[in-house]
Amino acid sequence: MAFYKAATTAAVALAVVLALAHSLRAQSKPAGKSQKVDAGTFAIFVNGQRVATETFQIEQGPTVNTVTSEFKMEQGDKAVQKMVLQITSNGDLRRYEWQELSPAKAQISVEPGNDLLLEKINSESQKPTLQSFTLPPSTVVLDDYCFSQREVLAWRYLAVACGNKLDQCRPGKTQFGILVPRQRAALSATLEYVGPEKVTIGGSESELNRIKLRVADDPEWTLYLDGHLKLVKITIPEEKTEVVRQ
Repeated sequence: MAFYKAATTAAVALAVVLALAHSLRAQSKPAGKSQKVDAGTFAIFVNGQRVATETFQIEQGPTVNTVTSEFKMEQGDKAVQKMVLQITSNGDLRRYEWQELSPAKAQISVEPGNDLLLEKINSESQKPTLQSFTLPPSTVVLDDYCFSQREVLAWRYLAVACGNKLDQCRPGKTQFGILVPRQRAALSATLEYVGPEKVTIGGSESELNRIKLRVADDPEWTLYLDGHLKLVKITIPEEKTEVVRQ
C-alpha cells in the first residue's frame, strides 16, 4: 500500500528540504529570504479537558530552518515556555533554546561543538550547569511539550524513508537518535507509517496519514498528518491525551 496520495508535490519538497541539502538548493527562492511553511495552534487535552496550548511557526531559510513555539498551561501555575529550534539545510542542529518565562525563570541552550552537543542550563534555583553529550549534530531535538517538533521529525522520517518519491512509497520503521534537553537525556525515537485512516476532528471526518512514534520505553504516540503533511492530531491513549490543531 503506497503512502496516502493526497500528499502534494510542494509538501514532498518541504519534507525533503528539512533533511537533505540538495533539495534546499533546488528550491527557486530569493537569496536571503525566509518563507513560512507552517504555523498554527495545537490545543492539548487530558481526559477531555483542555490543559495547554502551543502556538508555533516553521520557517524555511536559505541555509537554516527555524521552528519557534510558545507553550502555555491553562491551569495551575499557568506556566509559559518559549522554544526556538534552528536546523541547517542538511538537517543538522545549529542551535536550540528553551526558556521558562513563568512562574519561574530558566533557560536551556544546546549547540554542537567538536563532535559533541553542549547543553547549558541556567535557572533561578541553581548554579549554571554545562553538560555534554557525545552525539553528532544530526541528532534530533525532541523536547517536552513541543508538539511542532514532532511534525518536523515526521517530515524528516518521510524524507529519509521515501526521498522525493513519497506518493509511491510505503515508509518502513526507522529509528532516530534524539536529545530531550529538559530531561538532559539522549534517547532513541522510532517512527513507523501505519497507513491512511479515517479520523473525526471537530465533527468532520477526514482520511489522514497515521504514523506511530515511540520514544525509548514511553507510551506510544500516534501522529496524524493530512494530505499536505501538516500535523493535525496526536493521540496518546495510555495518558488519555489528545493534541489537536485548531
